[in-house]
Amino acid sequence: MSIIHTRVPDFAIERAKSRRGGRLHAFESINPRSTALLVVDMQNYFMQPTQAGEIDATREIISNVNQLAASMRASDGTIAWLRHTITEESEKRWPLWLNELGSGEWSSRTREALLPGSQGHEIHQALDVEGGDLMIDKYCFSPFTEGSSDLHVRLRERGVDTLIITGVATNACCESTARDGMMMNYRVHFVSDATACRTKEEQSATLAIVTVMFGDVRTTDQILQLLKQD
Repeated sequence: MSIIHTRVPDFAIERAKSRRGGRLHAFESINPRSTALLVVDMQNYFMQPTQAGEIDATREIISNVNQLAASMRASDGTIAWLRHTITEESEKRWPLWLNELGSGEWSSRTREALLPGSQGHEIHQALDVEGGDLMIDKYCFSPFTEGSSDLHVRLRERGVDTLIITGVATNACCESTARDGMMMNYRVHFVSDATACRTKEEQSATLAIVTVMFGDVRTTDQILQLLKQD
């Protein structure tokens, strides 16, 4: 799938406008100092060839994610790199994903790759991670699920009320994070060309769902422009 496919379906645009008095976007500005850029699961497991979870399109969005991170740093915003993580304890609390929704070789390779300290668990080396960024291990698709991570506490300590969501997979961990984030009263911005999944159909479906129900969908260039206006 090419990241060129970033357009929100017409039906979702019209439905969102009907709910917002003719406006497509709910949020017309971004205050970087109360905003967190969430980079979801840009790990070797999803980005390297031969890994069980490889999604080709993740390598295409590296530049956009790095541009957003640089702009956020320049504006005193928060950057949080999220890592999907599996441990023996976390699997006991949430066995369904690997033991029933998945099985066999895929489950075994996924367990091994997402164990802390493994090569698959690490953020891909092409991502511009810096020492002042947050590094958050999460144990469910969404970091906001109870018991998944301490992200919510750490963001509230920093006065964050707005999220910019990027990463992988668009229709799984990114969408789950957008849904839960909105329901925890964060303003959600979902970046259409800085999120990736396996097919254009899945990408399109999530962009539609987020547009109507959970936040604003914009491109990297549009988000960068909003950050410059602050």
